[in-house]
Amino acid sequence: MDPSPSVCLRLPDEAATLALGRALAGILADSARPAALLLRGGLGSGKTTLVRGLAGALPGGEDAEVASPSFNIVNVYPTRPEIFHVDLYRIPGGDPSVEEHLEAAAENDALVIVEWAEHLPRSLFPAERLECDWLPAESGRLCRLTADGRRAYAALAAVAAACPGLVVDG
Repeated sequence: MDPSPSVCLRLPDEAATLALGRALAGILADSARPAALLLRGGLGSGKTTLVRGLAGALPGGEDAEVASPSFNIVNVYPTRPEIFHVDLYRIPGGDPSVEEHLEAAAENDALVIVEWAEHLPRSLFPAERLECDWLPAESGRLCRLTADGRRAYAALAAVAAACPGLVVDG
């Protein structure tokens, strides 16, 4: 098996990004220990929109006020499973509290979503994760999902099956 299988999705608009988030909610939450989601992409690429779609699709999501937690470092949403939404935009050199938040998320079997994951030290990468890279596109967005870990491999295959109209080569 390829050590890092990936799927590339074309997201033509905000509605498609929200739909991918909803699909990921059903896939990632369907486990006692969900795979983490690491997001990398520029400002305005769709990272927080994806999180909004994901959180809104989970039980308790109607009470989740999803916003980029740039000033808080982490927002915890009252979903099931609980979401720890980490944003590393303002701390590219790292912050000691990030490790504490990731440990707390693991203890609570929470779903971890990290925006600006390029600033997360590799030593803190969860073993089970989907890495989501937002890529340049002529129109809309391209999103490459790469899996690491057995549960993440299964999640990646489920994403491809749930979103066949969005899958592209590349």
